[in-house]
Amino acid sequence: MATSEAGTLRLGTSRGRWVLLATVLGSSMAMLDGTVVNVALPRIGTDLGASLASLQWTLNAYLLTLAGLILLGGALGDRYGRRRVFLIGVLWFAAASAACAAAPTIHVLIAARAVQGIGGALLTPGSLAMLHAVFHPDDRSAAVGLWSGLGGVSAAVGPFLGGWLVDGPGWRWIFLLNLPLAAAVVAVTSRFVPESRNESAVGRFDVPGALLAALALGAITYALTAAGEGLSPEVWLTGSVGLLLGAAFIAVERRTPEPMLPLGLFSSRLFTAVNLVTLCVYAAFSGVFFLLVVQLQIVSGFSPLVSGLALVPITVLMLTLSARAGRLGKRIGPRIPLTVGPLVCAAGVLLMLRTGPDSSYWADVLPAVTVLGCGMTLLVAPLTATVLAAVEVRHAGIASGVNNAAARAASLLAVAALPSLAGLSGDAYRVPSAVDSAFRTAMLICAGLLVTGGLTAFATVRGNVLAPTDRPVAEPDCEWACGTTPPLDPGHVHTDEGPATGSATGPSTS
Repeated sequence: MATSEAGTLRLGTSRGRWVLLATVLGSSMAMLDGTVVNVALPRIGTDLGASLASLQWTLNAYLLTLAGLILLGGALGDRYGRRRVFLIGVLWFAAASAACAAAPTIHVLIAARAVQGIGGALLTPGSLAMLHAVFHPDDRSAAVGLWSGLGGVSAAVGPFLGGWLVDGPGWRWIFLLNLPLAAAVVAVTSRFVPESRNESAVGRFDVPGALLAALALGAITYALTAAGEGLSPEVWLTGSVGLLLGAAFIAVERRTPEPMLPLGLFSSRLFTAVNLVTLCVYAAFSGVFFLLVVQLQIVSGFSPLVSGLALVPITVLMLTLSARAGRLGKRIGPRIPLTVGPLVCAAGVLLMLRTGPDSSYWADVLPAVTVLGCGMTLLVAPLTATVLAAVEVRHAGIASGVNNAAARAASLLAVAALPSLAGLSGDAYRVPSAVDSAFRTAMLICAGLLVTGGLTAFATVRGNVLAPTDRPVAEPDCEWACGTTPPLDPGHVHTDEGPATGSATGPSTS
C-alpha cells in the first residue's frame, strides 16, 4: 500500500474492501468460536462424559486466556506491527483449533481451548486497530460498523453452523472449520493490509502485569465456577486470592513505566463509561447465548441444527443494518444508540421467558430473537466506534485491547457465575425442569444487566465524539502514563514504506 493511503484509504475502493475483508475474517475466527461451541456443549458433554463445570471450563478456558492476554496482544501489535502480530495470532489459533478437534478427553479439550485463547488474544485487537489506522476518518465509523456487523454475523451464525456440524459430521468439525478460514485470512492480509505501529512505544514489556491479570481472572473464574457446588472454604480462598491479585495488578500498572494497561486511558470519562457499558451488555449477551441453546435443546426439544437456526434473525439484522447503525451514531452521536440499544435488547431477553416446554419457534422464539437482534444492531457498531474515537489513533491497539478485554472478562464471569446464581450445577443441565427454572432466573438477571448498561450510557455519554474534525491539531506533549487527558491526535501511522499522517476521528472527552 502506498504511504499516502495510510489513514486516508476510502471504504468504497477495491483495496479498502480487501482490508475490511481481512479484518472481518480474522476477528470472525475468534468470534465464531465464542458461539459455535455453545451449541455443541450438550453433545460434547455426552461424548466425553463431562459435568456442567467441565462444560463451563470448555468455554471459560478459552475466555480466560483471551481476556487475560488481550491487552498484551494489543500492546505487542502497537509496538512490533499490528499486521505481524495479527498474522501470528491467526496461525496460532489455527494450530490450537486442530488440537481441539483431536482432543480425546474433556481435560485435553479444555487445555487446547486455553491455548486457542492465546491466539485469539493476539489477533483480536489487531483486527480493529488495523482498520482504525488505515481508513480515512470520514469512513472509520462506517468501516467499524461493517466490521461489527459482519463480525457479529459470524458470532450469530455460529449456533446455526455448530448445530449443522453437530448433527452431521460431528462436533470436532466446529474446530476443523478454522483451518481453511485461517488460510484465507493469511492470504488476504499478507497481500492487501499495510503494516502499522505506534512509533513512540519503547521500553520493556509489562510481563508482571500480564501474569497478574491472567492469574486474577483465573482465580476469580475458578471460584465462581466452583461456587455452583457450594460455598466451600476453597471457593472463598480462591476468590479472595483473585481479588488480591487484581489489586496487585492495578498497583503494578500504576508504578510500571510502560504498563500493559496505561491507566491514563481512563482519565477520559467517555472511554471509562463506554467500557462500563461493555461490561454490562456483553455479560448479558454471553449469558443469553450460553443458556438459550441449552434451553432450546433440553427443554423445548429442538435439535442442535434447529436451535442454531433459531438465531438466524440476529444474523440477518446485523448483516443488513450494522453499517447504517454506525453512520447513525456518527450523525446523532453515540448517546442515543448506546442507551436505546441495550433497552431494546432487554425487551428481547424478557420475551425469551415465553420459551419453555412445547414452545413454538414462530410464536415464542422468533419474536424474542428479532427484538434482541434489533437492539444488538443498534448498539454494537456505535459502541466499538466510540471506544476508538475516545483515544488517539496511535493507541488504537491498546484501546481495542482494553475494550475487548472488558467484553471477554464480562463473558468469562457471566458464564462462570450465571449458572450458580440461577441454581444450575452438576449434571442438572440434562434435567429439563432444572434447566427451565434456571433459564428463567438467568434471563431476568441478563435483562437487568442490559438495563443497567443503557442507563449508564444515558448518564455518562455526552457529545458527538464520532463526528470527524478538520481542525489543525498539535502533537501531544504528554504520554498516557502522566494521567492527563490527551489532546487531539495527529494520527501518525507507520507503514512499510514510511510515515504518514491523517486526522483523528475526534477529540478525546474528559
